[in-house]
Amino acid sequence: MGINIVGPSNAEPSPANLGMYQLDVVLKRGNNLAIRDRGGTSDPYVKFKMVGKEVFRSRTINKNLNPVWEEKVTLLVDNLREPLYVKVFDYDFGLQDDFMGSAYLYLESLEHKRTLDVTLDLKDPQYPDHDLGTLDLAITLTPKEGDFREAQQHQSMRLSDVHRKAQLWRGIVSISLIEGRELQPMDSNGLSDPYVKFRLGHQKYKSKTMPKTLTPQWREQFDFHMYEEHGGFVDITVWDKDAGKRDDFMGRCQVDLSVLSKEQTHKLDIPLEEGEGMLVLLVTLTASAAVSISDLSVNILDDPHERLEIINRYSLLRSFHNLKDVGVVQVKVIRAEGLMAADVTGKSDPFCVVELSNDRLQTHTVYKNLNPEWNKVFTFNVKDIHSVLEVTVYDEDRDRSADFLGKVAIPLLRIQNGERKAYALKNKELTGPTKGVIFLEIDVIFNAVKAGLQTFIPIEQKYIEEEPKVSKQLLLQNFNRMRRCVMFLINVGCYINSCLEWESPQRSICSFLLFIVVVWNFELYMIPLLLLLPLAWNHFIIAYGKDTRQGDVQAVEDLLEVEEEEFDKDDKDSDRKGFDEQVLRHPGRVHQRAKCSDEVASYGERIKNTFNWTVPFLSWLAIVALCVATVAIYFIPLRYLVLAWGVNKFTKKLRDPLRYR
Repeated sequence: MGINIVGPSNAEPSPANLGMYQLDVVLKRGNNLAIRDRGGTSDPYVKFKMVGKEVFRSRTINKNLNPVWEEKVTLLVDNLREPLYVKVFDYDFGLQDDFMGSAYLYLESLEHKRTLDVTLDLKDPQYPDHDLGTLDLAITLTPKEGDFREAQQHQSMRLSDVHRKAQLWRGIVSISLIEGRELQPMDSNGLSDPYVKFRLGHQKYKSKTMPKTLTPQWREQFDFHMYEEHGGFVDITVWDKDAGKRDDFMGRCQVDLSVLSKEQTHKLDIPLEEGEGMLVLLVTLTASAAVSISDLSVNILDDPHERLEIINRYSLLRSFHNLKDVGVVQVKVIRAEGLMAADVTGKSDPFCVVELSNDRLQTHTVYKNLNPEWNKVFTFNVKDIHSVLEVTVYDEDRDRSADFLGKVAIPLLRIQNGERKAYALKNKELTGPTKGVIFLEIDVIFNAVKAGLQTFIPIEQKYIEEEPKVSKQLLLQNFNRMRRCVMFLINVGCYINSCLEWESPQRSICSFLLFIVVVWNFELYMIPLLLLLPLAWNHFIIAYGKDTRQGDVQAVEDLLEVEEEEFDKDDKDSDRKGFDEQVLRHPGRVHQRAKCSDEVASYGERIKNTFNWTVPFLSWLAIVALCVATVAIYFIPLRYLVLAWGVNKFTKKLRDPLRYR
């Protein structure tokens, strides 16, 4: 039977009580713990405290009133008169954890060198009559000999190491250092060579140095682990790099993590103290599953009442309320299977990063596993319905930056709500597959009117974006994309030429009569009206005829893949060396060609996809825009429309200098 510890011993403390002891505690299980969740359960975890300091924190057992932990901790005790304070909490994701009871383990009454089974009755000091259940422990108290100070330092180092190895942090702080503005000149030329140092507890990060500038653009992203209960402060200092001398101090600032809400990306413009200018940061706090995993049953879109409220919030009746709030997207990161082995042990330590524009959230790490289960729910506000949701899987490596395992990119307009789907992971450039699949369930709710209006506004700049590496394969892909667009225009030209050449007399007669009627009665408003015809015709073919778009697209993609494979086979080592030499000799020219070809191909693909209904939302938006343009040109003189367009172009920077600076 277990010993029930109900109070302190009445025995007088002896000199032996002030020696050095090793306390081994096994947290076995809980029995009939208190209910704290709406579902009639709790998500309990246990804290041990001594002399007011937390010395242990158990893992969280989800949805269980009789949890089994079987976790062991070893503590060094120098005074048996100080009890071990045991507290139980119910973990609430994103909220303050609920208290489930506490008890004291009085060490003076324990026998030495003997393992005792102890049962602690949990109580709430404010409600002493409430029965909050019990905890079962196994306790072993052993006297130790040796230097007290050395033993205490050994314990402190061991506890710190345990916290790091067990990943007992409260969350992950993701920081993106974007830029500096109007920094203080430190050099004789009126400029500086600034870099930034970050510190959170024992964790540090140093940015790269930006030479000869007062408005540096760093665009760097890194993560800290958050150990403190309330987040703590991130200390930031800015320095000027001075070769051969001591670096000059340029200013400091702090970020108070306790005032930032979790699961949300915050853009911070922080002025520097003891210096000039400011820093621009993106900071995101994400809860760590070392504490708990988000419960998939508790999320806003699965609750019918909450879902109805959100649908009403983005209904057509509220189309002109807060135009920038386009919609909401909820991502359930469920699990992955068959990931790449990144460690020498044949395993990986995978975690997942979910990004939408500049918002970036991260799951916990699942150690030594190629088939991890995350079961995390993330919610993003949608500012542009044409954004792409990016989900990237990394392997955690504490000695260096995380290793890439795979990535998927999902346009919001292609998402089927509520569909749990397996996505094959691809490489960084999204040009080919890599090992593994990831299971996601995504819901998007948005207002069509707001989304349509935001389409005509420049998209938000993505601050952290890797520059694509220029390769012959990338140039070939852009060339093939441009060729597709050019072939489409050539086919249209050939069709018109066939009408002029009377290859089909019936078609040529109809075209000739149509040409005479249109030219004789031509008005400017007929231009957008004529553009509606191919949209209507393609929609008619898709709705009532046989839609061959997917087969054509697949055939083209297969053809291009064959061409790329043949290209790779013919790509000799000498050719590759010659290309690499050309990149080294003229890097700017090669990058310019790649960027130009990509932009030309992108514009052509957008127009083509709009007219052939590849993206129905864009096609319907084009129909509405063309109808509005037809009516506007018909009733409003052209000079007024051109004047309105010019005034808007000339004054947009004056109206919103930050966006267009």
